[in-house]
Amino acid sequence: MRWFGPNDPVSLMDIRQAGCTGVVTALHQIPVGELWTVEEIDKRKQLVEAANQTYSPLHWAVVESLPVHEDIKKGRPTRTTYIENYKQSIRNLASCGIRTVCYNFMPVLDWSRTNLSYEMPDGSRALRFVWEDFAVFDLCILKRPGAEADYEPEIIELARQKFNQMSPEQIQTLSNIVLLGLPGSEEAFTLDTFQGLLNEYATIGDTALRQNLYYFIQQVAPVAQEVGVNLCIHPDDPPFPLLGLPRIVSTEADLAQLMAASNVTANGITFCTGSLGIRSDNDLPGMIQRFGERIHFVHLRTTRREEGGTSIRPHVFHEADHLAGDVDMYAVVKAIVLEQKRREQTGVGETAIPMRPDHGHQMLDDLQKKTYPGYSAIGRLRGLAELRGLELGIQRSLEDKA
Repeated sequence: MRWFGPNDPVSLMDIRQAGCTGVVTALHQIPVGELWTVEEIDKRKQLVEAANQTYSPLHWAVVESLPVHEDIKKGRPTRTTYIENYKQSIRNLASCGIRTVCYNFMPVLDWSRTNLSYEMPDGSRALRFVWEDFAVFDLCILKRPGAEADYEPEIIELARQKFNQMSPEQIQTLSNIVLLGLPGSEEAFTLDTFQGLLNEYATIGDTALRQNLYYFIQQVAPVAQEVGVNLCIHPDDPPFPLLGLPRIVSTEADLAQLMAASNVTANGITFCTGSLGIRSDNDLPGMIQRFGERIHFVHLRTTRREEGGTSIRPHVFHEADHLAGDVDMYAVVKAIVLEQKRREQTGVGETAIPMRPDHGHQMLDDLQKKTYPGYSAIGRLRGLAELRGLELGIQRSLEDKA
């Protein structure tokens, strides 16, 4: 499970009781772009392992995330310094025995939703994205110059009607949700600073952002390969352009181009079924088969496309129960199990791919607690239990057929 550190309302003991052995965490206290020292890495590692002699063992299995500085994404001359820090951080993680590093290349925003407490029929709460609500923020709250060009006329009209009916409290709530900072951080953007960050991308289109990503991975992947660290990029969430910003890690073609940009095993993928599954044109089981050895980390969750839109840009979706959304989770988990068996038979690659349940519903006692959106304990525990049962059933059925 993901753990955001000592301030996380979900404790390491909670994670231990969920039956986890690996912890997914990061040094959120270190500013983006600065060096992760061996001292700070080891301090977090010892914290994770502190109770191992008394209780069942935990270890720091995956870094999520080692953030990429915006100057790298924008291709500025200062990227050289930040890339060198990134390389040394990778070396330091390797020296501490941590060998899987997740990162993303989404400009400005990490992930985007418009509702963090959407009530489900059973009373639990989920994360939700509504295209017209995002348009309300973009057109009527942020008032981004040229934003009208990114929306259909009917969406523009709906957004303006909705905005005119919203209370000041509702406007502030929507703004706060969109402007959330990185997961694990209490920091959020202001409207002025946010628009300023968007302005810095005015001349950086799809091609330029891809070139900056490929340059970055060509610099850091050989270092990771040398020290035995697997880098794994997280797909865009959601996987379509927002706020005039390009999205370049959204499809199978995007991932194939990135893998080819640095053709070493260390240049790999965080296979997030929730992000990739938002688009109906992504064949998730087939992608697992085709990318195989380059998948170093897996996020298992699913979303439900509610209405409207297209396969490229659904208008409305929410985080569904782990086995109940648009993702064929049986086919996905079976493909992962088969990939792990292939690795066992060939001796190529880590045989056990780290996996975590993602974005659980807020439910039961957690409805009364303040937790990071999507990361309450009980909803993720439910997802983990369901996924474990599915995996065991698939494993046993394959053994019976052998």
